[in-house]
Amino acid sequence: MWGGNAVAGKLAANDWLPFTLTTFRWACAIVVLLPFAWRPLRRDWPVLRRHIPIIVALGGIGMCLFNLLMYVALNHTSAINVSIIQGSMPLLIMIINFVVLSQRVRALQLVGLAISIGGVLVTTTGGRPLDFLTGGLNRGDAMMLLACVFYAGYTFGLRWRPKLHWLSYMLAISVAALITTIPFTAWELARADQPLPGIDGWLTLAYIAVFPTIVSQIAYARGVELIGGNRAGQFINLVPVFGAALAVIILGERFAGYHALGLALVIGGIMMAERAAARAAPPPPSARRPA
Repeated sequence: MWGGNAVAGKLAANDWLPFTLTTFRWACAIVVLLPFAWRPLRRDWPVLRRHIPIIVALGGIGMCLFNLLMYVALNHTSAINVSIIQGSMPLLIMIINFVVLSQRVRALQLVGLAISIGGVLVTTTGGRPLDFLTGGLNRGDAMMLLACVFYAGYTFGLRWRPKLHWLSYMLAISVAALITTIPFTAWELARADQPLPGIDGWLTLAYIAVFPTIVSQIAYARGVELIGGNRAGQFINLVPVFGAALAVIILGERFAGYHALGLALVIGGIMMAERAAARAAPPPPSARRPA
């Protein structure tokens, strides 16, 4: 479902302006969530009210700005590129943790980081990474990388997330994302006329609002409960795999050899870095031998 988000965004470019699509996405998500989240929200309201600034920041940065930039990027680059670039988020999170919290980084993590960066460059330069030194990145790929930086910041900020029922949290950040998108959409509509979308546009919006936004979050939350966060987090590496496959199947985009190389480098580098981090982490209390 997350992999399909880039494909749906590419399809939606035919019917929706990117900022308007983001606003409608979160408005629809709120309508779907509200009947289910109302009771836990009433119970969690005292906690939520004390943490409104962090909720607004999380919703605005992670949910709003990431998606705004991704949908704009899809007007200038392929869904395959967007999917593979999303694979850079774990390494960006690692960089933020190192810069802000001075978390220790092992040599093998740095190697994995370099390999992943190489994979992103191979993808975004069409298999000619040295071209980056002279031409840089195209507009769409650069915007998608910036979007990933915002989502990495959102992930970093989750350490301050208040303890809320997941339905209360989803509804709260959806409202925050909707409010954040409104100025962007107002600016966009003032500059360009937006004709009414056709049936394909509304069906695409329905997919985006329900599946990547809500159902995938529910499935991921349940997966974390069943197998734990560390194992569940490994599955995020499949997002660029499914995204690239769906772009080929649904959009008919060409999957070139440099895409395969870039994908392998991104995922391989991340797996190397994560394994190094897991080895460096202290064992859980239950696994330690008693003194």
